[in-house]
Amino acid sequence: MKILILPGDGIGPEVMAQAKHVLEACGARFHLDFVFTEAIAGGAAIDAFHTPLPAGTLHQALASDAVLLGAVGGPKWDDPRASVRPEQALLGLRKELGLFANLRPVRVFPELLGAAPLRADILRGVDLVVVRELTGGIYFGQPSEQRQGADGREAVDTLLYTEVEIARLMRSAFELARRRRKKVTSVDKANILSSSRLWREVAHEVHQEYPDVAYEDMLVDAMAMHLLRRPRDFDVIATENLFGDILTDEASMLAGSMGLLPSASLGEVKNSLGLPRGMYEPIHGSAPDIAGHDRANPLAAILSAALLLRHSYGHSEAAEAIEAAVAGVLADGYRTADIAQPDMRTVGCREMGGLVTQRIAP
Repeated sequence: MKILILPGDGIGPEVMAQAKHVLEACGARFHLDFVFTEAIAGGAAIDAFHTPLPAGTLHQALASDAVLLGAVGGPKWDDPRASVRPEQALLGLRKELGLFANLRPVRVFPELLGAAPLRADILRGVDLVVVRELTGGIYFGQPSEQRQGADGREAVDTLLYTEVEIARLMRSAFELARRRRKKVTSVDKANILSSSRLWREVAHEVHQEYPDVAYEDMLVDAMAMHLLRRPRDFDVIATENLFGDILTDEASMLAGSMGLLPSASLGEVKNSLGLPRGMYEPIHGSAPDIAGHDRANPLAAILSAALLLRHSYGHSEAAEAIEAAVAGVLADGYRTADIAQPDMRTVGCREMGGLVTQRIAP
């Protein structure tokens, strides 16, 4: 299996190094064949090639079975007026790889109930997945511009969705729910937005193909409340690009830190194993303030590697071994700074990654 590693910026190289060690340990234990390559993207690529997604990096991504990405961006490139920005690497990779469904699982580890800002009785047993649409919506609609109007400066962004984009996302959500607890919650703003009314219409049509899966509609503002009020009630949450972006950052507080949450971006294109080619990444940012200080939490990157094994390699046993190793290290009382708790041992990025690797190694 060919895996392209894009360390990216900030803490990306640090957490990706630990994810690679874990994959290598899985390879030794389960006799899996990995071929790793590495390339640059994001801010590092802008510095080196004046583009966030060099042609060589894209070529390697298209030739790989899966991509493992660290993080991109940072203050050095943080000018919203700039024509070239690190985040364009993500958008370009998603487009060129045909990735349209972003899966963001949120699982609350029992050992971390005290690390989250919500009460333990609300969080205990939370296990949900947000399926976010990646190719449509307001991030891609045209026109998108700032201009001079009759009353001064004005700006416009366009929110556009097609029924094809909505239907394939909803099918992904229903298929995932069939392998879980068989419930889908579709999030929209159908009381206001025409795009959301189309979303709801198509979601209802697709639901007819999955009569064995329970279904409900929920307005995004209500979802923002209920996600914190009763998160255990949700299984698979399906939503459009902007809403998914916001809700998944909110959901990170259920787990206690963004440093714990992985993601998988999948499409319809198959890899050399006949499984979905995907891009896997932690949902956290590049955290430049702690980059190079061995303080980053590598667990989201490591759990992203588990998703890679599950979805693009088809090896659930290896994925479960990683997840069990992470749970075991947390149960033993080890914490990184972002989830530090009293009477627990705080460790750095390298040591946390090493502890997980040791539990997997044969």
